[in-house]
Amino acid sequence: MKRVDRVLSLSRWLTLLLTVCSLAACATRPVNPPLEHVADDKVYSFERKGQNEAQAKTLVALAFSGGGTRAAAFSYGVLEALNRTEFINSNGKQSRMIDHVDVITGVSGGSFTALAYGLYGDKLFDQYEQKFLKRNVQGELISRSLNPINWGYLSSTGWGRSELAADLYDEILFDGATFDDLDRKNGPVIAVSATDLATGSRIMFTHSNFDAMCTDLGAFRLSRAAAASSAVPVVLSPLTINNYGGSCGKKMPLWFSPFLNTQNPPRPAARTLERIQELNGLMNGGEPYLHLVDGGISDNLGLRGGLDVFNWMEALREAGYKTPLDHVQQIIVIVVNSMSTPKTDWNRSEDPPGTIPILVKAAGVPIDRYSNEQIEYLRDIEARWDMMRSLRDLPAIQRINSRHSNGALEAIRKVPKAKIYTINVSFAGVPDATERDYLNQLPTSFVLSDEAVDRLRSAAGTALFNSPDFQQLLTDSHARIVETPAASKPDPSGENPAHTTPGS
Repeated sequence: MKRVDRVLSLSRWLTLLLTVCSLAACATRPVNPPLEHVADDKVYSFERKGQNEAQAKTLVALAFSGGGTRAAAFSYGVLEALNRTEFINSNGKQSRMIDHVDVITGVSGGSFTALAYGLYGDKLFDQYEQKFLKRNVQGELISRSLNPINWGYLSSTGWGRSELAADLYDEILFDGATFDDLDRKNGPVIAVSATDLATGSRIMFTHSNFDAMCTDLGAFRLSRAAAASSAVPVVLSPLTINNYGGSCGKKMPLWFSPFLNTQNPPRPAARTLERIQELNGLMNGGEPYLHLVDGGISDNLGLRGGLDVFNWMEALREAGYKTPLDHVQQIIVIVVNSMSTPKTDWNRSEDPPGTIPILVKAAGVPIDRYSNEQIEYLRDIEARWDMMRSLRDLPAIQRINSRHSNGALEAIRKVPKAKIYTINVSFAGVPDATERDYLNQLPTSFVLSDEAVDRLRSAAGTALFNSPDFQQLLTDSHARIVETPAASKPDPSGENPAHTTPGS
């Protein structure tokens, strides 16, 4: 009898093994389709669809940083604050602040909030907490990875843990939606990014980037973009996509040529020539596959794309070209930075920390330092444009004949007219020290307690409304907050952002 049981047990294991092997044989990763032709003159707008002329004069961009569920909840808190806040502009018109958002960029944890808001709009406020933020996403991913049913898929070519994660994200949040579904909405432009593992280049999920690769972004699933953007190396596998660059007739935009064919390009253009080389690499057809990992490695604030745009605006105008944003008078960039600075007791001990803590710290410190530099760089652009406009309006500068001008004077004359407002929303903007310490100790993971999620959401509104730059924006715009209905959750710090009235 025991022998029979052993035979039956062995038979079951063999059946399971054969099933796994058969799954491995038939499992294939999703393949993004090629485009046969892409028009060279196709231009994509940065602005929200359906705007009137007055709205088009102001460009509002949100940048959601990486940081797992901590970042997803903190960025969602900013959306909640903008959604429940109305203001009156200088013309007496009342509107919700969130309706003025044109662009949302997102990286890693922030990419989920960006994509989900682009897909669901206001409906997100009724479902995001339960669908994603207060869910043990990390535990579900681990469980699926350990399930023998999935071993076959995980062992097949090009199909790794990130594809498994993408399927989970579809089930719990995105429902199989693609970028075509985003394009059908009248909401803000959504741009999330990942990192090319081979080159370290930033790969943005935008039509212009995918046109360079001769592939159709519209058919690409949002879940795969989120999975690529949050694919932490080693923890999750790279997500592989096909690159058909060079096969659809796509060429480098003509307005790049003044800066490529010169030994001395304008300084702002020189800073972004590396980006041109990255696009050339995608278009030359020599890299048929891209293996994408966490976007935070190349841009943890989701800010580099905006910096590139500002540099090109300045460089093109200096070279005498028009730009798609010449009509814009205000550019408002709200950087939602969920970077944490947890305290350690390492310097209180003679013994150094162990290997794993050292590796984690070594990986995180350069990203955090670079992120801080990005914000300061954006502020430098803001200050430089302000200074150049002040110089441009001086009578002495205006009296100089253009024939006797030089490069510096021409740069002053042609400086973009848009006023930039950089609003950094971070844990540092939370006034309560105890609450700041709590937030800074939250881990970078895809599981947090319900309490942590609620406190992050509340802190985001507090940090936004307490920002001196946000208050300055209201003052300069002659706008005032007129309504901030009570938030759904109390602020543990005792300062409910729903009752804060900047500019009042």
